[in-house]
Amino acid sequence: MATISAFKFDTAEGAEQMLDRIQSQSSKELIALQDAAIVTWPEGRKKPKTRHLDDKAGALGGAFWGLLFGVIFFIPFLGLAIGAAMGAIATHLVSYDIDKDFVDSVRAKVTEGTSALFLMASESVMGRVADIIKASGLEFELISTNLSPEAEAQLREDFGT
Repeated sequence: MATISAFKFDTAEGAEQMLDRIQSQSSKELIALQDAAIVTWPEGRKKPKTRHLDDKAGALGGAFWGLLFGVIFFIPFLGLAIGAAMGAIATHLVSYDIDKDFVDSVRAKVTEGTSALFLMASESVMGRVADIIKASGLEFELISTNLSPEAEAQLREDFGT
């Protein structure tokens, strides 16, 4: 079973600081990430900057992260008509086991002046990632949602590269 997790940092630089450490562990095959993306939201910006990090075979691709981040971060900035359409798309995320609580929690916590590292991996890998971050001394908050095997397979079918 896969988990989608957001490691939220209290600074706009926190997620970037952790990225090299996580990718180093992944390249050494000490942890196996299925996919990753990052959100940075510097002070004074109206909206965050998002970036898909992993373009290896089998990854979900930027379309999935774009949809997820659009629902989480950009619906509040859109007009009513577009916002209503995106709201309908947001309900589709539930079919992938990405529940409203996860979306609402990330939206409430990843705000101006913060950042987040989004990962898709197994629960055991997430524990190892959390240990790497703890060892760095950076403060973080973990927000996650578990995907059923069926939901993970559907995500890969719909968004896989």
